[in-house]
This record gives sequence, C-alpha cells and structure tokens, in this order.
Amino acid sequence: MLTPEEVKSMIANLLPCEYLEVEGDGHHFFAQIVSNTFEGKNRLARHRLIKDGLAKQIASNELHALSITTAATPAEWASKQR
Repeated sequence: MLTPEEVKSMIANLLPCEYLEVEGDGHHFFAQIVSNTFEGKNRLARHRLIKDGLAKQIASNELHALSITTAATPAEWASKQR
C-alpha cells in the first residue's frame, strides 16, 4: 500500500513542482500540483500529463485512485491564494 509521500515523490519525479501536496488513505489519493510545466495547457492536458506519467502504477493497480484537485500554474495558484 502506497503512502501519500510515495505518491508525492512519483509526481515530483514527473515534473518540477513549485507546490505539491498529496493526501490519501493508501487507496485513494488527492493531489494539489502547481508547476510551470502546465503553462499553456488546458485542464485536460494537465491531468493527462500526470496520469500518463503514472500509467504504469495505475495499470498495475499499485496506484489505485488519484484525484487531481488542483493542476495550476504558479500565477494561477497565486491568484487563488488571495
């Protein structure tokens, strides 16, 4: 069973993150991801970038469920924090 820290490490290995938080119970995980890599990409493309990068873990059921609650650029994230 994965821990939130392990899932966080998997995501951090995919792309540079200015902010990354993962919560979960070992089966279901929720991620907030802020990265410059998302610049110019729509919401679907941002989610696909993460899910495609974790496809092996998802297909093997090592990573059962990942909900990306936030996939934002640093500017988008900063504007929401006000």
